[in-house]
Amino acid sequence: MDYSATTPLDGRVLQSMQPYLRDNFANASSIHQPGLIAKAAVENARQSIASFLAARPEEVYFTSGATESDNWAIFGSVKAALEKEPKFVPHVITSKIEHEAILDPLKQMEKEGVEVTYLPVNKKGLVAVESLARAIKPNTILVSIMYANNEVGTIQPIAELGKVIHAKNQRRRNNKIRFHSDATQAPVYCDCRADGLGVDLMSLSAHKIYGPKGIGALYVRRGTPLRPLLHGGGQQGGQRSGTYNVAGIVGFAKAVELIKKEKAKNKNIAKLRDYLITQITKKIPATLVNGDRRRRLPSNAHFIFKGVEGESVLLMLSQKGIAISTGSACSSGSLEPSHVLLAMGLPPELAHGSIRVTLGRLTTKQELDLLIKELPPIIKKLRAMSPLG
Repeated sequence: MDYSATTPLDGRVLQSMQPYLRDNFANASSIHQPGLIAKAAVENARQSIASFLAARPEEVYFTSGATESDNWAIFGSVKAALEKEPKFVPHVITSKIEHEAILDPLKQMEKEGVEVTYLPVNKKGLVAVESLARAIKPNTILVSIMYANNEVGTIQPIAELGKVIHAKNQRRRNNKIRFHSDATQAPVYCDCRADGLGVDLMSLSAHKIYGPKGIGALYVRRGTPLRPLLHGGGQQGGQRSGTYNVAGIVGFAKAVELIKKEKAKNKNIAKLRDYLITQITKKIPATLVNGDRRRRLPSNAHFIFKGVEGESVLLMLSQKGIAISTGSACSSGSLEPSHVLLAMGLPPELAHGSIRVTLGRLTTKQELDLLIKELPPIIKKLRAMSPLG
């Protein structure tokens, strides 16, 4: 029950990849016949993903995953702005609940003189459209807001934010504002057509959509200034060097193709999620459900159990054969509460008691019933042991 961390590889995806793991193993940059076969597979996959995004194939760049795509969007945009005007001080806007793949590069950029504004969120984890409008400055070059939060599942009003940026760009400005969204969690459940969202850059990852690990993409709208993050053999028009992961790319495209075919299952996932929330809140007192109850991923249920530590819940459930996630992260021996929950206004002592349950295509009601059976006695036991209780 940790589908937001990663999804199982769909059997149909594996089947599509196998020819390129064995027989058609050639380097897609080679110009001999086997290389051309591999190259054709890459370009067919690029076309398929572009179609899903309602984009041009040349606007889709394959990466090693969403972390690379996010880093490229940040560093590449800032570098492009500084090359244009070396003494210019770029301004980037993001939110306080972004993934570390956005926040950490921006912290590095701040050390190098880039100005960064971190937009607050409300108690449901939503960015206010008006706050973005107020934050934009003459030197703003990039806005990066995630589509769906990986922790609490809140879906941001990306299209509305895009309209704000578009309106600002219609005025006289020395530099155009580019809009990036980390859409890692979104494709299975949300509309990812680039024009409708108003994005110039969008990060994707295959292993969140029942595809293989180690492959992702960055959508780059034609005309968007972006400098390469990786240099080398000059693949993908010199924008992203590196030997093509042909099997991964083919599997990524197959996973994207299956999203439409499996769309009907999303309603059942939402029903299971709502059933889980109803049962857990009924059986376990002093339970909070985090995130917006309407604007959220149908797969996400995020709880806080007062008086317990999320890690303890995770470990005890793991012993029962149930895999979940927690909002806290154990780093260098010290427990840090989730930055997402803190940004939503929750005190650290409550943030420590959070767990994330995320469902997927293979989740069954029987599995949820097992969790509903095992979780209440675990919470009761931990509360009896806890000085916080």
